[in-house]
Amino acid sequence: MAQLLERTPDYRVLRRLVPITDFGPAPAPVPATADADADADAAQVVPGYRRVLVLDTETTGLAHQSDKIIELAMLLVDVDVASGLPFGPVTLFEGFEDPGMPIPADAQQVTGISDDMVRGHRLDDRQVEAMVSSADLVVAHNAGFDRPFVEARFPCFAGKAWACSFADIDWKAAGAGSSKLSALAQDHGWFYDAHRAQVDCHALLQVLSRPVGQEQAVTGLGLLIAAAAQPRFKLRATGSPFESKDRLKSRGYRWDGDARVWYCTLTDPQRLDAELQWLKAEVYGRRSARVDIEALDATVRYSARPGTLSQKAL
Repeated sequence: MAQLLERTPDYRVLRRLVPITDFGPAPAPVPATADADADADAAQVVPGYRRVLVLDTETTGLAHQSDKIIELAMLLVDVDVASGLPFGPVTLFEGFEDPGMPIPADAQQVTGISDDMVRGHRLDDRQVEAMVSSADLVVAHNAGFDRPFVEARFPCFAGKAWACSFADIDWKAAGAGSSKLSALAQDHGWFYDAHRAQVDCHALLQVLSRPVGQEQAVTGLGLLIAAAAQPRFKLRATGSPFESKDRLKSRGYRWDGDARVWYCTLTDPQRLDAELQWLKAEVYGRRSARVDIEALDATVRYSARPGTLSQKAL
């Protein structure tokens, strides 16, 4: 019946997502280029891969300062850098943890996790630390939420490079109607029971294993590996004139109510230089100004910890 429906453009068929536990052999490696004077027999095959840890948490609430993890799931897989494709077996971790407090009713409703399910459980610290230590990159679909939670519980996460599949990929430009994970899965013809950590991880890994956009050239995993290697800068337009707020907002700046400053995030040094020139010409004019620049590499990005701060005179 499903195959019959798929033959007509009037229907789309969704299939339940089936977890993949082994992605098969690695793509054929490409031999390194040998120097002209070098012995051809000395040319070696260079295995270009990264070990990626896909992660999801379920928690008692939204505040990492006071709420707790109640479920953690992780998938560890090798990814070929050249193709962005995962290969080999997938290592799985999943566990509950008793938060030492009643799970709020709204969290139970969203996650389906009850007090009885977590009572007396504790996440295995050694197993978590072993998986994290072998990973080159940690990926979550909302890293700004998950990272502060897992760093508070497991300090070993703090030194790792992170990427966010929600923020580091321009899904809209790629033609996706929504960047929600369930919607991205549906774009590939899958449905699943969302808001449980393990199935969310499997859904994310399979979405990221597919090419992104119409060109069908780069997978989501490939994009995230590249994004983690690029510098990121948070530019704060300190002391910007009040009358420039609409101009800053239309430019894409966001308002930080605590610091009372407009800021934007830039993905490379060239864009930072161009933005500094725009601020000088369009916002500050002839006024003397010094703006704050926070350099964020992948080891602090999406954490509650600051990057490297500096000031720039315009």
